[in-house]
Amino acid sequence: MRPATALVLCAALASTALLAGCGKETAGAPASPGATCASAAPVVDPDGRTWDNVRVVSGKCGPSGAPSTGYEVTNTDKEPLTFTLTFTLFNGFGEAMDNITRTVEAVKPGQTVRRPLDAADGPGSARSYRARIIKVRAVPADGSGGDCPSSGVRITNDRGDAAMGLRVVGIHLENCGTADYHLNGYPSLRLLDEDRDAVTGVKILDGTASISPGIGGDAEPGPVTLHPGESARAGLAWRNTTTEGDPVNAPYVEVTAKPGAKPVTVTPELDLGTTGRLGVGPWKKTPAGAGQQ
Repeated sequence: MRPATALVLCAALASTALLAGCGKETAGAPASPGATCASAAPVVDPDGRTWDNVRVVSGKCGPSGAPSTGYEVTNTDKEPLTFTLTFTLFNGFGEAMDNITRTVEAVKPGQTVRRPLDAADGPGSARSYRARIIKVRAVPADGSGGDCPSSGVRITNDRGDAAMGLRVVGIHLENCGTADYHLNGYPSLRLLDEDRDAVTGVKILDGTASISPGIGGDAEPGPVTLHPGESARAGLAWRNTTTEGDPVNAPYVEVTAKPGAKPVTVTPELDLGTTGRLGVGPWKKTPAGAGQQ
């Protein structure tokens, strides 16, 4: 277990917070000079493990110094990390109403970033909601979002689809550089657990037909050229059936777009059950105007 570098499901911290929609922010100055902010207890997950680099905070937490409730993350790793926090929102009766996410990109080693939960983009009566952190993910910052990385490509995953135990998630590669980018074949994947350690015992298949036919990952691989601004997609498919044995979860996946490329870590949240199989489709150019799910 590496609490300094890996973060997992955490549902035991209940703290008042303002409703917010989905969004992302880049690491910057934590708060205005002279602003005060009290930290709540570190996040504790259902198994009793403590993660002291993520906290809910209250007081004058925002850039304006006005009273608010927010959160803070500290990067205790040796490389820049992008953090994604998931909150569950509760009404005044304690009923869960919705889940929201906040992403803080490119937190430098040793840096603490504090942000308020902004109610401005939420529905009416947002201030009556409370929020609880239920999940935190942290991935190396270069290549997974934010500004265009030195490689000239950005790799992300979409939310995917789930039906009757079948899961389908897209891995997206955007050419954000200034030169053409060439792909051919399948991305190479390395599955990682909640501590970002390698997951073994899962067979990675070329194509998705043996998982389920007709879901778009059965085409023959071929050369793909992406001009600046163009994107490609490769589909992942699996079933989360659970029979005998321990279910396998791989929230992180290290994606190598082509031989020689730098791996990029994304968070497709693979709940593979006990099936031991993951199908991977080939890279295919994304039609103009088509966005992520």
